[in-house]
Amino acid sequence: MARVRDGDADAYADLVRRHAPVAVRTAALLGAGPDAEDVVQEAFVKAYVALDRFRSGSPFRPWLLRIVANETRNLHRAAGRRAAREQRAWAAAEPLLLAGDEPAESALGDVRRSTLVAGLSRLSAQHRQVVTCRYLLDLDEAETAAVLGWPRGTVKSRLHRALSALRDDLAARDAEEVGRHG
Repeated sequence: MARVRDGDADAYADLVRRHAPVAVRTAALLGAGPDAEDVVQEAFVKAYVALDRFRSGSPFRPWLLRIVANETRNLHRAAGRRAAREQRAWAAAEPLLLAGDEPAESALGDVRRSTLVAGLSRLSAQHRQVVTCRYLLDLDEAETAAVLGWPRGTVKSRLHRALSALRDDLAARDAEEVGRHG
């Protein structure tokens, strides 16, 4: 970061290369959909301009991802289009769940993955965001709080409620399926 602050463009390019994949996934999974790369590009520009406000010694990734999350929210300020866009983004998000290198992501079968994506799409925006950050982007609580701009306690409580809602939703869908075929 010292090199970046001293105007070393190559050092910033290294940061961009290192953090761009998770930034694009973050934007896409938080609702930017096909605009994810544009959101990330704008976020990197804003981050560069705001480097003087970056706290020395702090981790760069949560700071950047908070800018990405804010830019994603800015993209959807128009309330009338927001719901339809988020639904389309979640419909398109399923392939992104395979994009990581984590064995857990690869191990999900097609049916379970589709069921999970459908369940996540039925959560409220705040619940979907907290689950996405914690489990799909594998951020810890502090990073999730930084990305979403929420206190850590809010992350904990919303995550608990989101997981309960997701569990109840998936259980109800399973019961409906058994009733139809039972």
